[in-house]
Amino acid sequence: MPTDTAGDAGQQYHTNQIMYLAKSISWADGNAKVYTLGVLPPRAAVIRAGVVVTTAFNSGTNNFLDIGTSGDDDGFATDLALGTVGIIVADELATTNDAYSTSASTIIATTSLTGTQATTGAGIAWVEYIIADR
Repeated sequence: MPTDTAGDAGQQYHTNQIMYLAKSISWADGNAKVYTLGVLPPRAAVIRAGVVVTTAFNSGTNNFLDIGTSGDDDGFATDLALGTVGIIVADELATTNDAYSTSASTIIATTSLTGTQATTGAGIAWVEYIIADR
């Protein structure tokens, strides 16, 4: 389990488990909001990521979400479509060089809502990970 403290090893369970970071997102937070999902502990390997869109976003032009690290804000996902309800999975995990780090990594999600101001939109951005070499 993440501790949100950079450099902390994170909680180590007695069984192998998939851990996650998650954060609610909303149109009401602004057009280019940067959400901090949390801090991955050292030796965390990201295995899945995405967003659950619970209410479709309705900006006039773009309704996108990027997911990545504070050093590469779209390292896991670029321009995930927020305009329809559903589970939208990350599109760049197969080729990212940010999936594993020996040091702690801050994970962020950034909305890009452009055109006519949105009046609806909500969801949950998430990143799943495992800890290597415990």
